[in-house]
Amino acid sequence: MVGVPMSQSVPRIIVDSRCAHGEGVVWCARRQLLLWVDIDGAQLWLHRPGDGLTRQWPLPDRPGCLGLVEDGSVLLALAKGLYLADLDAGLDGNELPLRHLAPVEPELAHTRSNDGRADRHGNFVFGTMNEHPEHAPTGAFYQFSFRHGLRRLPLPGVAIPNSICFSADGRTLYYCDSVRQQILCAGYDPDTAQVHDARVFAQVDDHPGASPDGSTLDAQGGLWNAQWGGARVVRYRADGSRDRIVPMPVPQPSCCTIGGPGLDTLYVITSPQGLGDDARAQYPHSGSLYALALGEPLGLEESRVAAP
Repeated sequence: MVGVPMSQSVPRIIVDSRCAHGEGVVWCARRQLLLWVDIDGAQLWLHRPGDGLTRQWPLPDRPGCLGLVEDGSVLLALAKGLYLADLDAGLDGNELPLRHLAPVEPELAHTRSNDGRADRHGNFVFGTMNEHPEHAPTGAFYQFSFRHGLRRLPLPGVAIPNSICFSADGRTLYYCDSVRQQILCAGYDPDTAQVHDARVFAQVDDHPGASPDGSTLDAQGGLWNAQWGGARVVRYRADGSRDRIVPMPVPQPSCCTIGGPGLDTLYVITSPQGLGDDARAQYPHSGSLYALALGEPLGLEESRVAAP
């Protein structure tokens, strides 16, 4: 890591959520709030930094990820299905109304939805993972839109899909299989749900035990990756070289986004999943949401799925 600056500041807790398995954090610029999921706790979380409002709603199945929809609703990828959540109704009451959109791999007992994100052209891209302990690469990557429904992307099978995000022009897809210490990228055609020229974008092999997890792209083309087991978030330049390392006070950051009113704050959700009793005692705030002021407006506004 010679020549790679280590942040002098460590992200601080802003929501002591202690999720069973926090994931999928996004910033909604229109509402000025954060949304994320607790996979193992089967919940959707919301936090509005401006006034401190924090809410959570139970879900009928484990959520893997979420996407903002143009009409203000939220697209949820639950373990075995895609759902549309009425966020306005949820904020006005205690229940979060859901509408089923499509099943996800109902014929595969050991897979569930995992990481995902809206692309830059009104679609939602997500992956499925194999939950069997051996993590065979039987998962897949999909694109969903209200126009075309669910379409599989022509990528090889995957064990634990993560790091899904898109370049500013929406023509490059970034992704990974977390069992491999590398982040990939490929050319992406949103209209036909095709990909081409898949290649390695960055190697994640400089830190023992670190695996690539959720990512976000910034306004300069840099990719920020939360590294599970590495207790850090790493920014990679557009050429894949390491640019900056942000140390985390807990070992398993799982996803990150850049938001806040000035799009100048790094938010990181974390997870205690798989930690032993000693580690849970040492890191009691694992599963909470952290924030770090970046000092410059690096964020790109989160893309949205075109409304039905």
